[in-house]
Amino acid sequence: MKSYQKLTTTHPAACRLEEEGAAPMPSGHGKLAPWWVGSGLLVAAVLLSTITVWVLRQVSGGWLGPMAPPKCLLVPESHRFDCYPERRVVVTQELCESRGCCFIQSPPPAEGKQGVPWCFYPPDFPSYTLESLNQTALGMVGVLVRREKAYYPRDIQKLRLDVEFETDTRLHIKITDAANPRYEVPLDVPQVMKRAENPIYSLNFSWDPFGVLLQRKATGTVLLNTTVAPLIFADQFLQISTSLPSKFLYGLGEHRDRFLHSLDWNTLTLWARDVPPTESFNLYGAHPFYLLMEEDGNAHGVFLLNSNAMEVVLQPAPGLTWRTIGGVLDFYIFLGPDPNMVIQQYQQVIGFPAMPPIWALGFHLCRWGYGSSNETWQTVRAMRNYQIPQDAQWNDIDYMDGYRDFTLDSQKFTSLPSLVEDLHKHGQHYVMILVFPLLSHYALGPSWSFLALGIFVEGQAAVWPGFTAFPDFSNPDTHQWWLENLQHFYSHVPFDGLWIDMNEPSNFMDGSEHGCPPGELDSPPYTPAVLGDSLSAKTVCASAEQKVSVHYNLHNLYGLMETKATASALVKIRGKRPFIISRSTFPSQGRYSGHWLGDNRSQWKDMYYSIPGVLSFSLFGIPLVGADICGFSGSTSEELCTRWTQLGAFYPFARNHNTQKEKAQDPTAFSPAARTAMKDVLLTRYSLLPFLYTLFHRAHLQGDTVARPLFFEFPGDVATWELDRQFLWGRSLLVTPVLEPGVDSVTGYVPRGMWYDFYTVRSIAAFGRGLGDLCFILWVGSPAPLEHLNLHIREGSILPTQKPGTTTEVTRGNPLRLIVALSSDATAWGDLFWDDGESLDTFEKGNYSYVMFNVTQVGCGGEGRSGGSMVPGHLELILIFGVQKPPSKVLLNGQEKPFSYLDNQVWPHFRVPFAGWGSPS
Repeated sequence: MKSYQKLTTTHPAACRLEEEGAAPMPSGHGKLAPWWVGSGLLVAAVLLSTITVWVLRQVSGGWLGPMAPPKCLLVPESHRFDCYPERRVVVTQELCESRGCCFIQSPPPAEGKQGVPWCFYPPDFPSYTLESLNQTALGMVGVLVRREKAYYPRDIQKLRLDVEFETDTRLHIKITDAANPRYEVPLDVPQVMKRAENPIYSLNFSWDPFGVLLQRKATGTVLLNTTVAPLIFADQFLQISTSLPSKFLYGLGEHRDRFLHSLDWNTLTLWARDVPPTESFNLYGAHPFYLLMEEDGNAHGVFLLNSNAMEVVLQPAPGLTWRTIGGVLDFYIFLGPDPNMVIQQYQQVIGFPAMPPIWALGFHLCRWGYGSSNETWQTVRAMRNYQIPQDAQWNDIDYMDGYRDFTLDSQKFTSLPSLVEDLHKHGQHYVMILVFPLLSHYALGPSWSFLALGIFVEGQAAVWPGFTAFPDFSNPDTHQWWLENLQHFYSHVPFDGLWIDMNEPSNFMDGSEHGCPPGELDSPPYTPAVLGDSLSAKTVCASAEQKVSVHYNLHNLYGLMETKATASALVKIRGKRPFIISRSTFPSQGRYSGHWLGDNRSQWKDMYYSIPGVLSFSLFGIPLVGADICGFSGSTSEELCTRWTQLGAFYPFARNHNTQKEKAQDPTAFSPAARTAMKDVLLTRYSLLPFLYTLFHRAHLQGDTVARPLFFEFPGDVATWELDRQFLWGRSLLVTPVLEPGVDSVTGYVPRGMWYDFYTVRSIAAFGRGLGDLCFILWVGSPAPLEHLNLHIREGSILPTQKPGTTTEVTRGNPLRLIVALSSDATAWGDLFWDDGESLDTFEKGNYSYVMFNVTQVGCGGEGRSGGSMVPGHLELILIFGVQKPPSKVLLNGQEKPFSYLDNQVWPHFRVPFAGWGSPS
């Protein structure tokens, strides 16, 4: 029996896997020391641990129980990997030792917290042995063998290990049953054709017990070390653990939490669930991906391609355990080395996000409880009357007949087609909700013809209309049925986008009307820490049959599969870019839709939590994301809604939405002062649409983030690694919102460099904090009266803007303006992507213009490329911040132009046709 260890590349039981040559075979297997104890400290560690436990036993009055074996005392508390993770079970010494594990009671944790495991793996717990390893064209293949059964049923004795060196920055490791096929996620992933030539990582294996050791070549940092705990691979219980190189870990959604996860015995469950966002609950989507900042400022990411119910356990070692109840262990590791590159590399696997239509970036308005199409229309007219920007009007389930999809309430919403026509005449758009159709009372003829094709998930559920059937979107026939129903409804109400809700899928019952059948799909040997303690809690039975597999495997994919079907249908119906907002999500969702953060509450803390939520979905490759501005449930206040509108104006997806039977919270519902503050910040958003649209182009093209954590731009500044009350748009615009009531100032962190106030042009010079630095960290307190949001432009940036209008259509017809924020060496750059805003694949077809702006000490100019006739309007104005002394003159293409100079700023007014970019100097 071998011990779990800290491997080194020179250890006789570790093999170094070079990029060429045959994989070495072990010459012998010596006993390895436990990895957390140096051999010279073994006796001292045992003695110290024994004394410590004896003292604790005396102090605690004996609640620690009998003395544990010495091998158990060797394991520090922070490195105890849980051997008995079952919830709702009081773990006794007898239960623990029946699994061959160590039992040491620890003090009970604080309320609502998880504590140190009482039952944990000893250093010599049996695991798999790497029996063989052979080279392949792309990497290697090996066989893992377990000679002693673990404690879950149907333990798989022989596993297949596949390793592919896919790119220099991406490694693919998959572990599965060597003898029998298992369910794997039906997600399109890239298939490489040759092995990476110069990987920036080195990979080693421990042979007995089996373990993976992954290092970054440049620094030697150990990114993965799975020898810290045994690998377990049973039919319905798969578990693998690793050490982590730091405590700075992000991702693993969907949860309501800080952006930086706590590693203090924190379990994150991934099982899509309809529940208002609440701390510690599994929420609407599942994203088994994390990003980790290493101590030296490098970053890497890990993605487990698995759609089964899962939990990820974080502990202060630092360490992490993946625990899932089906499928295979299919890992992609991304080496960065900076966080931006990690997210780009992740999206190279799951797919880059779709380019949204330009109107999707405008302001959206909705509520549940308009009551009628005329009441909805009144709100639209009020927004126009006050000249408040609005691009899209939405309806919740009120418009339906009996809450059934593809139906229209012929009494209260009879004027809906006329409302939609009016929206279109004003350059606005209409979006409606879809939930689920009622099986026994379809409103449309086409539905009946598909009943015999098996297009519904087995069993019934209950949602808004009553007993409901869930379409099986894993069945291609369902896509055609979905398309025909949408086409039929579109012929009456020509909607522009769709909001697909409750697609976890949500159920007002647990399972079905008669419960779920007995068996290990609905009652598996191990159930992760899901809300409700059952896989069928407020959803369908896990045993329900679908075309591709059982719901046990496909549950977390339901929202993605529905979204793909919906996106395909919208393209066929409208012939334009689809606009879809989905509640449930899974990796690759960004290719088809955006996401809103669910049924939040009108509370200040919900406003704060929206920032970590938006930033997390930026990591997940879903840049079109936002929260319900002002909160969905409960009544907002004027102050809260004003502050939230200021923040929400900088969500990538900006929608105000609230529930029925609460007071209205659209901007027209408030006092003139609040209404004006909301209008002003929305006009600011609309002025920045060229900049925002270009950010989405870069996301679509190469996986850049839109809403961006500060540490993405300043990975060497450790002070940014924990920030989640501020964020950036791209690299250039810093947003510092007010998140507390009753204040008229806000304090924010200013990273290294010169920053210019967006409104006043006042500059701030900051030094930031490097790795290991003790230098001054600049936290700036700024005035923030109720009508003001703090925005700062980063030095060296050029932002394309436009004079704002009340819709994106009006705004795009206005002249362009450039804001130039000079760096200390008087340089700056920026870019602009421009197309018609709605056609499919404009970049791919070459129907666009792209202009890159730059400023040097000898002048400024632009370089452009265009594949078609898509040309923005004329350039009206250039604003240059940071000019240290008044210029004597300004020339454009050799001709002198008028300008004005104010204090420390140049405000040259250039009004020139967009016949080409001149070079002012």
